[in-house]
Amino acid sequence: MKHPFFRRAGALVLAVVTLWAVAVTVGSQSLPEALHTLRSQSLPRQLVRWELGDLFPPQTLSLTTLLALSPSPILLAGRDAATPPAHQHDDSNDIPDDPVTTPPEPTPEPEPEPSPPLSELAEGLQFLDNGVRSETVNPTNLSNYALAGDVLIRNRSDRALDTAAMAAGDFAARYSPDGPQVLILHTHGSEAYTMPPGQEYTPTGSYRSGDTNVNVVRVGDEIAAVLSTYGISVLHDRTLHDVPSYNDAYYSSYDAAVAYREKYPTLTYILDIHRDAVSDADGNQYKLVCLEDPHAAQVSFIMGVKQEGWEENMKLAVAVQHTIQQSFPTLMRPISMVYANYNQGITPGTLLVEVGAAGNSLDEAIYAGRLFAKGFAETILAGSAG
Repeated sequence: MKHPFFRRAGALVLAVVTLWAVAVTVGSQSLPEALHTLRSQSLPRQLVRWELGDLFPPQTLSLTTLLALSPSPILLAGRDAATPPAHQHDDSNDIPDDPVTTPPEPTPEPEPEPSPPLSELAEGLQFLDNGVRSETVNPTNLSNYALAGDVLIRNRSDRALDTAAMAAGDFAARYSPDGPQVLILHTHGSEAYTMPPGQEYTPTGSYRSGDTNVNVVRVGDEIAAVLSTYGISVLHDRTLHDVPSYNDAYYSSYDAAVAYREKYPTLTYILDIHRDAVSDADGNQYKLVCLEDPHAAQVSFIMGVKQEGWEENMKLAVAVQHTIQQSFPTLMRPISMVYANYNQGITPGTLLVEVGAAGNSLDEAIYAGRLFAKGFAETILAGSAG
């Protein structure tokens, strides 16, 4: 009984070895080449590679079937056509002859995408992550917008809008180097931002702080500093007009602006610096960032059109936004045109500017404020020369 069993087992082993030998030498052109292939493709080594899933892609046929198909290139080609595509085989994963002394090469880590280049106006800012999700307001459906040149305007009022006149660049608020020209103030001065870990402030309300080092007053400081580098004389009212009464804030800031104008009749431009707040239905805040440089928060003009002469304020806003968009197309959100006055009847150069949102970090808002100030300065100086 033993002899027939051994004869059958021996025949089976011989058949397997024969099939394997044929499979690995089928492409050889000569006997020496076939012998070299047999030595380099030892059967035990190939079985280990099979077990590790390294010989063929995982979505393939059984070893027995492959051995049966291997002698025929036509059948193998049919196998390739019928087998779903898998990852490309990487020779670096082959089991080496001496796995102890020749370890496989480690897979290199993918290189991080380079950060966008920073403007020189980002000097001194760290842009630490504050953990807030970012979004960019960049409308693609323009059906709800008017287009004044290259500037989008969302008309939320019943006022007619002459877009050609708005885009002409001929605004009434002309710059003069005689005396102070720009007044910066903050109707809602306690509006603040979301600080990164380790830089938190003690809030006095929802995303509000009386600390002028972390609220929009600090952004006003930075805007004033940039305007001064252009030789523009700036006054900065750092009063928190929304403290203690938020509801009386616009009355307070109006009185302050009128008083400054009486003392300094040369004041032509009034910038009321705020910040926006954007959240989802659950109250989660978003940061608004510029696509060209995500370190910068987005900025927007809120233009009141209830008072007489609102067109001149709008012309200035469009001109400033056009200037900024030449370098940073998405730094400025579309202008929002609202049936209110926001104290914009004091001068034809009064603008309400929202720098970032509650979800932005202070550094993102400061950077955006500096970029805005650059565009504002270039616009009014060019207007005075025109």
